[in-house]
Amino acid sequence: MICTYIVYSYKLTHGDGRVSYPLCFIFSSPVGCKPEQQMMYAGSKNRLVQSADLTKIFEVRNPDDLTEEWLKEKLSFFR
Repeated sequence: MICTYIVYSYKLTHGDGRVSYPLCFIFSSPVGCKPEQQMMYAGSKNRLVQSADLTKIFEVRNPDDLTEEWLKEKLSFFR
């Protein structure tokens, strides 16, 4: 199991018909990753988020949970 970063521009259609393209940073640190790997991953993740000025940051522990419905739910907080 490996940790993964995803930077994703998602086409989001709002209830009033507007369309936006939020830039989402999704990181996966699956259960079962080695602690050393998680520590290295966390440090580099923070530097990347700061350097790229990312604001929509989400974590998924089980890659099977990463669906469009999951992302829409996470983005609903920002509407």
